Amino acid sequence: MINRDEKIFIVRCGESALKGDNKSYFERMLVQRIKKFLKPYEGTAVERNDGLIFVRTGTDVPDEDVLKRVGRVFGVDSISPALEVVIEDMDAEQAIDETGRAAAEYAMGLIEKRGIKTFKIDARRADKSFPIESPMIARRMGAYVLKGCKVLKVDVHEPDATIFVNIRRGRAYVYEGKVRGFGGLPLGTNGKGLVLLSGGIDSPVAAFMMSHRGMYIDAVHFHSFPYTSERAHEKVKELASILAGYCGRIRMHSINLLPIQEQIVQNCPEEETTILVRRFMMKIAERVAREEESMMLITGESLGQVASQTAEALVVTDQAVSMPVMRPLIAMDKVDIMDMAREIGTYDVSIQPYEDCCTVFLPRHPVTKPRLERILASESKLDCEALIEAALAEQEIEIIYQKDLQ
Repeated sequence: MINRDEKIFIVRCGESALKGDNKSYFERMLVQRIKKFLKPYEGTAVERNDGLIFVRTGTDVPDEDVLKRVGRVFGVDSISPALEVVIEDMDAEQAIDETGRAAAEYAMGLIEKRGIKTFKIDARRADKSFPIESPMIARRMGAYVLKGCKVLKVDVHEPDATIFVNIRRGRAYVYEGKVRGFGGLPLGTNGKGLVLLSGGIDSPVAAFMMSHRGMYIDAVHFHSFPYTSERAHEKVKELASILAGYCGRIRMHSINLLPIQEQIVQNCPEEETTILVRRFMMKIAERVAREEESMMLITGESLGQVASQTAEALVVTDQAVSMPVMRPLIAMDKVDIMDMAREIGTYDVSIQPYEDCCTVFLPRHPVTKPRLERILASESKLDCEALIEAALAEQEIEIIYQKDLQ
């Protein structure tokens, strides 16, 4: 009989299912993340079963809410709302009869919702002890649907709807679509990184991409108050809250870079300002990362996009730190980065016209092919350690939680 006491969602694990001996660990992490995202709905159960994850909610929980929340969980490849048919203690013929009637009922619902006229059945026998093989299950399910929904016809090439039937031990599942998730790896399976988060388009996308690979994310944001405004700072916090909807809560360090920028402008060649400021940002970020036990720094740099992102500039920038620097956008075109920003919901906030510290004291002709020895000579004119310590001493730390998914 059909389980009408709760809603059932089938969740597929995607890449986590390929992890061999570590598969169980990745699936457990995925279950934990799904439970956390569905915490607002009391009575929700999440369980693993033979490579799939089943989510059970109350009948009053909207499908759209579950699909939206579970779809944001990294590691989820797809989700399907399904009818569950209890076939425990039934012989094969009884099980086929119960499942066939459920398939016909499901098809009737599709007629009412979408006005479908053609269908096909895709049947799978996950329980190999079930005596009827998949092709025969598909034919018999199709017969039940045709009998129960006389307006429908079979079209195996371009049907209006493909109805999936999955026979498992003690249960059968009937569903149609597979709503795509973001895939990737469950959060927390790949350590922690610190993103240099600005108010621009690129760095939020970079943070998303590393989190998508299972990495917890913290953030450091540099500003130049009072040259940069409080509204610019609020913009970055809003970006962090959107990211937290995917990455979990983010611990954000806000650091005023203005005293360092002023010292660079007063003591160093104008054309080197950008690269020198960038090196200080990396040095400070590395200190923060080590305090937060982050394994690496993450930036939104893309090769050749601006003067500080030429190959030569990136090499000189990296020399300022000993910690690995991840640049997930390094070979991406700007248009592709913008498209991803739109997809994850950060684009409209990123393009708000509020300044950031990188726009303060911009040189007229920044050096694009800096030489390390010249940059080091310029830095020697500054008390780097004192400037870094002063900046860290005045930092502000906030915990940013996710923006409401509604």
